[in-house]
Amino acid sequence: MSEFSVRKFYDELADDYHLMFRDWDASMAYQAEVLGGLIRTSLGTGPHTVLDCSCGIGTQAIGLTLAGHQVVGSDLSPVAAARAAAEASVRGRRLPTVAADMRQLPFREASFDVVVCADNSLPHLLSAQDIRAALLDMRRVLRDDGLLLITVRAYDETIRTRPTSTPPQVSETPDGQVITFQLWHWHEDGERYDLEHFQLTPAENTWQVRVRRSTYWALTSVQLTDFVTEAGFTHITWHSPAAGGYYQPVLTCRG
Repeated sequence: MSEFSVRKFYDELADDYHLMFRDWDASMAYQAEVLGGLIRTSLGTGPHTVLDCSCGIGTQAIGLTLAGHQVVGSDLSPVAAARAAAEASVRGRRLPTVAADMRQLPFREASFDVVVCADNSLPHLLSAQDIRAALLDMRRVLRDDGLLLITVRAYDETIRTRPTSTPPQVSETPDGQVITFQLWHWHEDGERYDLEHFQLTPAENTWQVRVRRSTYWALTSVQLTDFVTEAGFTHITWHSPAAGGYYQPVLTCRG
């Protein structure tokens, strides 16, 4: 299978992304609590200036804004970024957003105390050159000794077992249940895979099926640690879901 467009994937998913959560607002609050705790531990109470460079529809950015931080969101998908700003406004907060590639962030040097790259976004970059470019630009816009937070799937186990699907997830909505699951098609290199994201929504006694496709690089913790070290970050720490409470492993490091 080919390497699918990341922007197209998230443009098409933007209107329905919240349906993957049983309670999106509760997920915002929970994620902001965990990520905010890591920020406080490293930088103090704040509030802090935060760039969410893969903000999507705003799950982390809105939560951190509601917690009092000064957040800017950027995302490759203009549709998702626009929805993030609109959803923040509905909740009484201002969240400036811009459509931007994380490899070429449209911000001045040392503009932010914190850069967040969550929800397994970095592994959309499929080459070492692109990973390096993104991390170097995140470091560029981060103030000296600022904090970078990256969350990714638990790929150390995934790369060993190479699963071909995820269990179905059922969410309750005002219009009925929504079922989400994924199929994974591994490349010959054993590290990259094409993902098919299935979303089934109720429609007049049947189901409407939406399928979106993208490609990922299953970066192990060793690989990602090496990349952030090469980019000049220090104080690199991994926080497991069991220890840190976040739903994905979190890497924190200082600029």
